[in-house]
Amino acid sequence: MISPRRIPRAEHNVSRSMISSGTLKTLYTLKDAGYEAYMVGGGVRDLLAGLEPKDFDVATNAHPEQVKPLFRSCRLVGRRFVICHVRFGDEIVETTTFRGAITDLHKRDETGRILSDNVYGTLAEDAIRRDFTVNALYYDIRDYSIVDFTTGIEDMRAGVIRLIGDPELRYREDPVRMLRAIRIANKLHFRIDDATAAPIARLASLLREIPAARLFDEVLKLLLSKEAEDNLYGLRVYGLFRQLFPVLDPLLSKPDNLQFVNAALRNTAQRMVAGQAVSPSFLYASLLWPAVEARAAQLRLEQGCEPFIAIQQAGEEVIARTISHVAIPKRFSLPMRDIWDLQPRFEQTTATRARRLMTHPKFRAAYDFLLVRAQSSGNAALLELATWWTEAQKGGDLPPAPELPADDVFATASEAPRKRRRRRGGRNRRGPAVAGEAAPTLAGGDGVDDGDDTDDDGDAGPDGNAPRAADAS
Repeated sequence: MISPRRIPRAEHNVSRSMISSGTLKTLYTLKDAGYEAYMVGGGVRDLLAGLEPKDFDVATNAHPEQVKPLFRSCRLVGRRFVICHVRFGDEIVETTTFRGAITDLHKRDETGRILSDNVYGTLAEDAIRRDFTVNALYYDIRDYSIVDFTTGIEDMRAGVIRLIGDPELRYREDPVRMLRAIRIANKLHFRIDDATAAPIARLASLLREIPAARLFDEVLKLLLSKEAEDNLYGLRVYGLFRQLFPVLDPLLSKPDNLQFVNAALRNTAQRMVAGQAVSPSFLYASLLWPAVEARAAQLRLEQGCEPFIAIQQAGEEVIARTISHVAIPKRFSLPMRDIWDLQPRFEQTTATRARRLMTHPKFRAAYDFLLVRAQSSGNAALLELATWWTEAQKGGDLPPAPELPADDVFATASEAPRKRRRRRGGRNRRGPAVAGEAAPTLAGGDGVDDGDDTDDDGDAGPDGNAPRAADAS
C-alpha cells in the first residue's frame, strides 16, 4: 500500500459527460445529504481505458438504512453484504457502504472463503478490500479528482492486472477472482502480473466451493463477450476450465471440437461488435455440443438408436453432468435441447417435413447452429445441407434435395453407423420451449441477453445474489 494520492481533473480523462445521469444523481444526492460519495470500480477503470462502461457503481460512508430514504426507488439486496439498488427508470445504480478491514468478525469456511461480510469501514479500508488495483480507483464528485490508495493509476498506465495484498489469500477469500483476472486482463488487453498469476493453477479447484448458480453468470461474462476466445484460452491454460466443465474439457484436446467452439465464440463476438442480439442458450448449446455429439455417437454405436433419440438422451445426460458445476437455468437449458434435437431433423429434406420444421419455434436458432457446424467443420456434405436450408427459406419451390452420403452427415468423429430398428411407440417428443420466448440465435434472429460485464467492479467478494440454484435444469 502507498499513501492515498489524488489525481486532479486536469490529469485524467474522466468527464461527467461520460457518466450516466442516474449515477450523477446518486452521487450528488448523497453529497448534498452530507455523505461521502464516489464512483468506483469498473466504471472508473473502463473510462480511464477509453471504454464505455455498461454500468456504474457508487461507494459511500452512508449505511444502507441511511441511503434508502434519500431515493424514491431504492431496494436493499444481498445477504453477505447489503447493497442498495437505486433505480432511475431502466438504470440501476449499485450503491455500497464502505467495507471494513478483514478481522476475526468475518466468518470463513475451511478453504478461507469469506462467508459473512456485513462490516462497514472507511474509504481507505474499502480500497484495501477491492480485488485488483485497477478496480480500487475512486472518482470524487466534489472536485472531480480520482483517489488512488494503491498502484491503480500506475498499473492502468503500464497495462497490468495486479491483486491487492497476498494473491493466495485473496483468491481463497473469493475464488471467482481467478476468473475475473483473466476476463479483465483480456477486456483491457492488459497482462496479469506474475505474482497475481502464479497461484491460479494450484488454486483452481477452489472454484468447486462456489455456488454453481453464481458460476453460470461468471461463465456468461467470460464467454458471451468480445474477448471470448482469449478468455477460453486463458481458462484452459490456468486449469480453470476443467473445474467448470469437466465433461467438456478433455474433448477440447481434439482440434475439430476446439475449432467448433472457437468458431461459435468468434461468431458471438462479431455479433456483439455489430450490435446484434446474442443468447446464453446458444452459447451454452455451442459450448457443450462436442460432449453431446460424442455421447450421442456412443449411444448409437452401443444401442443402435436413431440420431434423434441419441441426441435427446445425450443432451439430457450432458446437462445433468454439467449443472452440478455450472447451473444452467431451465429457461436456457430447454432452448439448448431444442437446438440440439433439431440437428438430425435437418437431414429430412422432403417438402412436407422441411416446411413443418421451418415452423418450429426454435428453427432459426437451430439453423444458425447448423451454419456454425458446417462452416467450422468444412465437411462437404454438411456444407451442402446448410446451403440447401438457406435456399429453402427464400420461399417458392424447395431446391432439389441434397445428396447425402450413405451414412447421414450427422455421424460424429466415432463414425457410428446407423442401425435401424423397429420403432416401439412414439418418439416422446417434448413440446416447444417456454411460450413467448424469443428464439436464441448466433448468426441471425432474436436474442435474449447481451451478457456483457455486470460485476467486474472490484468488490471484495460476491454479494450472494446469484440466481437460485433451484432454477437450474
